[in-house]
Amino acid sequence: MTSRRDFLTTSGTALGALALGPRLLEALPGSPPPLPALTIDAPTRELMMEALDAAKRAGASWADVRISRNRNNSVQTRERQVTDVVDTDTMGCGVRVLVDGCWGFAATQDLSKTGVGTAAQEAVAIAKANRVARDRRVELAPAPAQVDKTWRSSYTIDPFTIAVEEKADLLLRANAAALTVANVRFVNSGLSFVKEERNYANTDGSVITQDYVRSWVTMSCTAVSPDRTGTAVRGPEVVQPAGRGWEYVLEADIVNNAKVWAGEAAEKLTAKPVEPGRYDLILHPSQLFLTIHESLAHPTELDRAMGYEANYAGTSFISPPDKVLGSLKLGPPMMQLVGNRSEVGALATIGYDDDGVQPDDFAIVKDGIFVDYQTTREQAPWLRSWYEKTGKPVRSHGCAYAQSWADVSFQRMPNVSLLPGDKDLSWNDLIAATDKGIAMIGRASYSIDQQRYNAQFGAQLCYEVRNGKIVGQVKDAAYQMRTPDFWNTLDMLGGRSSYMLGGTFNDGKGQPSQANAVSHGCPPTRFKNATIINTGRTL
Repeated sequence: MTSRRDFLTTSGTALGALALGPRLLEALPGSPPPLPALTIDAPTRELMMEALDAAKRAGASWADVRISRNRNNSVQTRERQVTDVVDTDTMGCGVRVLVDGCWGFAATQDLSKTGVGTAAQEAVAIAKANRVARDRRVELAPAPAQVDKTWRSSYTIDPFTIAVEEKADLLLRANAAALTVANVRFVNSGLSFVKEERNYANTDGSVITQDYVRSWVTMSCTAVSPDRTGTAVRGPEVVQPAGRGWEYVLEADIVNNAKVWAGEAAEKLTAKPVEPGRYDLILHPSQLFLTIHESLAHPTELDRAMGYEANYAGTSFISPPDKVLGSLKLGPPMMQLVGNRSEVGALATIGYDDDGVQPDDFAIVKDGIFVDYQTTREQAPWLRSWYEKTGKPVRSHGCAYAQSWADVSFQRMPNVSLLPGDKDLSWNDLIAATDKGIAMIGRASYSIDQQRYNAQFGAQLCYEVRNGKIVGQVKDAAYQMRTPDFWNTLDMLGGRSSYMLGGTFNDGKGQPSQANAVSHGCPPTRFKNATIINTGRTL
C-alpha cells in the first residue's frame, strides 16, 4: 500500500515524466514481476483508529473511516497523433458516523491525527444537525468484524507501471491498422485505467485494506462513402472494460482486431434500412448487458423501489417491496438473475464493501420470479418481514460504495448477471435456430423512462437473419420494450462457453452524483416476436 510519504513523492514526479519525448517501447520479455505483498500500513491504521476514537468522543454511536488513494490515467489518440494524456492522483480520509440514528459525513486531505480527528468531529456535528430531517432511525444490519483483512483484484500487471509512451504506441499502431481498410477515414482510440488503494475501519472492529485496478480499451472507426454522402461508425465500446490490468490490454490484441472493427464500419455503409415489424431478436452479450443494466439492475436497487432515489434517473416499477417480492413474474422459468461482487475480472468485484461487509452472491430473479433487492447494512432491515417469511437472516448483500475518500458511501450496484442456460448453445446456434430475426452486437443509443418500464435500445451492429443464416447488415434498427413483457418472451439462452462480461466505468447515481463501475455477465439470448423500429425513418 502507498504510504503518505510515497504519495507525496510519486505525485510530485508524475507530471515530470510526461514531459519526456515520445519513445516507442517494446514489451519486456518474460513474465511480469510479482506484485508486492498487500499489507495494512501501520501509520494508516493509527490514523484510522484516531478518527474512530475522535468520533466516539464527540458522541457517535457507530463510525467508520476510509483512507484511500485514487489514481486515474487516460491516453487518447486520433489517427496518427496523441490528443490527450491525463493523470490524476488524490489521497484523503472520509469519516462517517451515526448519532441518534442519523448519518453524518466529513472528509479531509489533512492526513494527520489533528486532521482526521477534526473531520470526525465535523461528521458528528453534521449528524446532529440532520436530526431535524430524519424520517426513520437508521438501523444497521449485523455484520461480523473483518479483522486485518486484505484483498486484491485479479490483475497481474499494474497498468500504472507501464510508460505512457508504450500506451500511446500501442494505440497509434492500432489506428494505423484500421486506416488500411478501404473507406475508413477517421479512428479514435483510448486507454483508461483506475487504481484504488482503500483502507477501511469501523467501530465494530473491522480493519481492511484492498487494492484494485480497472482497465478499458476503446476504439471508434468511422467509414465514409466514396461520394462522401454517408458515414458509419463502429465503436467506441469494442472491448468490454474489466477489473484487470495491463495483461487485459495485451489480450485484447487491438492492432490485429482494429482491421476487423474497421471492416465492420465499412460494411455498414452499404447496409439497407431495417424494415419495421416483428422479429425474433438475438442479442449478443456486448449489447444485452446494457439492457440488463437499465431494465433489471437499476430497478432492483432498494432505494429506488422505496422512493429515496428519484432525482437521478428515476425510481422503479418493481415496487412496493411487500407486493412484488416472491410474486412478480419477470421472465420464464429459465431466467436466473444474480447479484454478486465475486466474478473474477468484473468491474464491481471487491473483497469487502464500504460498510465493511464481505459481499455474498444472491438471487435477484429465481426461476423467473423476483425474489430480492440489492441492499446495504442500512437497507437490509427495511426487508425484515420478507427475510423472516423466507427464513433468511437480515443481512446486507454488500452493496455499499463511495467513488472516493471524499464521498459518502451509499447503495451502489453490484455485478448483476443473467446466468447461462443448461444447454451449451452458442451465438451461432441461436442464429441457426431462427427463421426471421434481427441479431444485434454492441451497445448504442438507448432511452428508458423514469421507472425503468418502457425503453428503446439500439446496437452498433445489426444483422438480418433468414432461415438460420445472417444475410447482411441492416441500419437504423432498435427494439422497443416494456420490461416485464420483454423478458417474458425470452425463449433461448446461450450456454456457459458463450457467457461473457460487459460493463461500464461510469454508472451515475445520487445527488451529488457519483460514478460506479459495474459489470453484467450474460450469454447470447433470443426473444420471440420483438418490436423492431426504424430510427432513421428511411425505407
